[in-house]
Amino acid sequence: MTDAAAAPTGSRGQRLTYLVKRLQMAERARMEEALRPLGVTLGQYTALSVLERRGGLSSAQLARRHFVTPQAMQQLVAGLERDDLVERRPDAGNKRILRLWLTPRGDEALAACHAAVADVERRMLDALEPGEADVFALALERCLAALARPDDTADGSESEDDEPPG
Repeated sequence: MTDAAAAPTGSRGQRLTYLVKRLQMAERARMEEALRPLGVTLGQYTALSVLERRGGLSSAQLARRHFVTPQAMQQLVAGLERDDLVERRPDAGNKRILRLWLTPRGDEALAACHAAVADVERRMLDALEPGEADVFALALERCLAALARPDDTADGSESEDDEPPG
């Protein structure tokens, strides 16, 4: 789609990129509300979720996957460690590198967070007809893949990396 004037819009004429941003902001606000009673911030939930999928990351690696600076991640990790949600262990090959792992308490907290976030997602998806959530998810994945490709492959040709970085 090259003609900006012909770009798809929502029912009130809003650009799709604006609608995606509004959805992201509303979803973030609802997730923060759902996590607050659990004593977990959205940033902490994101970090814990990354460690659930990929335990043993360094703080710097976690920062890159979390899209924050290493300094911001150090503060976040310090709080997670203070709350006994993560622990740092020395790397087997380089004792100066500390690897992050979920603690049993972190696993429990994360399970409660997943349940709270699932309720938020269910609330959002209840607005869709049966089957629309799958179509929506596929469309979002295709959009992400298109934006993850270098500009010279944006013409629709296949890219080796169909997933966005991170």
